[in-house]
Amino acid sequence: MTDDIPLRRIDHVRFFVGNARQSAYFYRNAFGFDIIAYAGLETGSPQEAGYVLHQGTITFVLASPLRADHPENSRLIRHGDSVQDIALEVDDVARAYAIALDRGAQPVQPPTERSDAFGTIVTATIHAYGDTTHTFINRDQYKGVFGPGYRSLDPGRYHQPAKGAGLLGIDHIVGNVELGKMDEWVGFYERVLGFSQLAHFDDKDISTEYTALMSKVVQGGHGKIKFPLNEPAEGRKRSQIEEYLDFNGGPGVQHIALITRDILQTVRTLRENDVTFLRVPDTYYEALPDRVGKIDEDMKEIAELGILVDRDEEGYLLQIFTAPVEDRPTVFFEIIERHGSRSFGKGNFKALFEAIEREQARRGTL
Repeated sequence: MTDDIPLRRIDHVRFFVGNARQSAYFYRNAFGFDIIAYAGLETGSPQEAGYVLHQGTITFVLASPLRADHPENSRLIRHGDSVQDIALEVDDVARAYAIALDRGAQPVQPPTERSDAFGTIVTATIHAYGDTTHTFINRDQYKGVFGPGYRSLDPGRYHQPAKGAGLLGIDHIVGNVELGKMDEWVGFYERVLGFSQLAHFDDKDISTEYTALMSKVVQGGHGKIKFPLNEPAEGRKRSQIEEYLDFNGGPGVQHIALITRDILQTVRTLRENDVTFLRVPDTYYEALPDRVGKIDEDMKEIAELGILVDRDEEGYLLQIFTAPVEDRPTVFFEIIERHGSRSFGKGNFKALFEAIEREQARRGTL
């Protein structure tokens, strides 16, 4: 399919949360994000408060309702704190929206202009899996910190600067969907947004003694935007995808992979900030040198920090996964460093999912 909707990049990820101020404090102090902008009663926003966080090229927006009649309040009851929207920067919002609807996308918000003293942004929104949405956005005519309604915040207002963790950008965003729905949503991204399929993993690739899942990866924007999509597969016990769907109240974003150039230092910093990571058994590291061969990093330090390593025909990658960052076992983060490899750590799937199953067993949800 020709790329009729030129997608530039992921502009930002919007989380809808119960208390945006406290969530912003968490992401600032745990992950090292700068809080760069604010919207709320003081800026003329009577319905919700919002904080814009930034690190590298990553932008998160944390929004909370201020009133009982906020139209999205039901999201908090159903999903808890969760990703609401993945915004995609495009050349022409009206054209992108029209093409998407012509190809079968369901509308949320038609093209809308918003302006302030810094210029104008244009947005339009369509439905994706579950309650997740995609907002097309163009900010070519806007020079402000984020968008109309937001006020710039001086980092100096805090007693100490945020301790950046060296996070550079979003590598990929993973969505979990119901059994039998993965191909439907792969088709949605291919048909509506012009994505192509990059990789496919079945239950033989991603399985343990007890559970299994299937996954396909789609990409767009000339490879800048990657969305793996997971669905559960039959197993002896309840898989992590089924647990997610149960506690999230349906499909949604499972995790966001954040890229770094120095995963050793990033993980050290995050651990100092009390970020909790999943841990694989020490036996994983006994077999690692023979499985992945020579790498630039020290194997002993890799093992001490609990980092996973995998290699494909193009190079290798290093990755590690946090525990869920909410009370519900739903959203978590991946930290990844790539050395040529463009894959997703297939050789680590078994060890990772066994680690997740151990956490499920602790929660009594396996």
